[in-house]
Amino acid sequence: MRIFHIAEPADWGAALDSGRYSWSTRGRSLDAVGFIHCSQSQQVSAVLTAIYSDVDHDLLLLVIETELLTSPWQLDDVPGAADPFPHIYGPLDIDAVTQTGPLRRTTQGFVLPDLADLADLA
Repeated sequence: MRIFHIAEPADWGAALDSGRYSWSTRGRSLDAVGFIHCSQSQQVSAVLTAIYSDVDHDLLLLVIETELLTSPWQLDDVPGAADPFPHIYGPLDIDAVTQTGPLRRTTQGFVLPDLADLADLA
């Protein structure tokens, strides 16, 4: 299964240097939260709106292949959400990220890459 995670470019750059990514969500570490927040493709836009709407710079969308994860993951029901959210219960190995896509910030909000294209290329 392919899942997605929104990342700060600097955090992803540090992960490329260290070999592991340990950020759960905006400004919160894996250690603080206990898992890494991810999304299914139909959830990315809503997460951007709910969590990142006041961010004034570009972000990255990580495409994650769950079969390449060494940390456990699962789909968890979240109250009020139509679909369960994927959560990774440990560090994200950079090798499980098969592609990154830009989340460009404009005056109207973020411009998402075509998620179907990202998933097809991953």
